[in-house]
Amino acid sequence: ILLFGLLFGLLAPGWSLRSNRCLPEQDLKEAAERELRSHFQGHPQNQKPLGPSYSCPVEMFTQQPPIHLKDRSLSPWGYVRETMEDHFPSTYTRAQCLCTGCVLIQNSKLVESHDYNSALVVQSMVFLKKELCRDKEKYRLKPVRVEVAVGCTCTRANSTP
Repeated sequence: ILLFGLLFGLLAPGWSLRSNRCLPEQDLKEAAERELRSHFQGHPQNQKPLGPSYSCPVEMFTQQPPIHLKDRSLSPWGYVRETMEDHFPSTYTRAQCLCTGCVLIQNSKLVESHDYNSALVVQSMVFLKKELCRDKEKYRLKPVRVEVAVGCTCTRANSTP
């Protein structure tokens, strides 16, 4: 289970590491998990990543309704695993829209309609970045915000003037 938090607003207000001291590299992971746990509830990353090829799953809507919101949405999405080696957590998943349009009924048929667009829903999340201390031997953890796509939504298409 990977831990990371959601942060609403700016990073500086309300966020301070309990300990901003320099640590040996082998102690960083434990310190990062402790800091993230103390500020936020854990966020399990149980999402299954997308395979190498994917497409808009219009045919899925003719079957029994799926359980997960990501599969029931008119803008379905999957997950892609990302890695940032010098951050804690070092891996996370981000959403990726499976359709450019939205799945709608037109002329009694399910189609991907491009009268509407699938758009990412983005959330600001806090990660702890590993930074080398002045002594060039130890590290400190610095909270940083990363914009992460968490889902997709159906929007009206952009109109061109």
